[in-house]
Amino acid sequence: MKGNDVRALQNLFNRIGLHVSVDGSFGRQTYTALRRFEHRVGHRVNGVLDQSDLDALHQIEGQGGFPPPPQPAPLPAGSRAQVNADGLASVGADAPQAVKDIIAAGNEIASKPYHYGGGHGRWNDSGYDCSGSVSFALHGAGLLKAPLDSTSFESWGKSGYGHWVSIYANAGHAWMMVAGLRFDTSGLSSAGSRWQTAKRSTRGYVVRHPVGL
Repeated sequence: MKGNDVRALQNLFNRIGLHVSVDGSFGRQTYTALRRFEHRVGHRVNGVLDQSDLDALHQIEGQGGFPPPPQPAPLPAGSRAQVNADGLASVGADAPQAVKDIIAAGNEIASKPYHYGGGHGRWNDSGYDCSGSVSFALHGAGLLKAPLDSTSFESWGKSGYGHWVSIYANAGHAWMMVAGLRFDTSGLSSAGSRWQTAKRSTRGYVVRHPVGL
């Protein structure tokens, strides 16, 4: 469960786009990545690396990794959310109620400071980390009962982009797009708000979305 073989497997996962920490330990993150890989290639999903899994891993590597999921059609201009002068977000009346609720919850913590582990011990906290922020906003729409860490978001909801909401997660970070706006703790240092219009690279992230959104 530990050693160079596990490290080689983790490096292989990273090369095909299933990003995990390379620590040489077959922990929850690596186990989850293996199960996700088995499901994606149609193998028996048991979290046990066998020769057929290994052969498929090398085949996918030779093809340059998994292709990115198809992008959703862009929202019409009237449906996109916007960042107001106070750093809070607003969205048009035609957005689903769940999207409005996500934005309202996100507004509650938009400028609260980043605290590592914040939002995981309790919903109402003095600060929130990346996954705690995403969890709080989703909880505000009734989509999440308990906070998730960034690794757990890699398997939450449905795979691929959503029409209204897309969550990006890997072992070290989680953020989301809501009606065309990015909700991300990285915005605190540049704009003072988690809501921001600037795009960022999605390379190295698993993309998930809430069912129906």
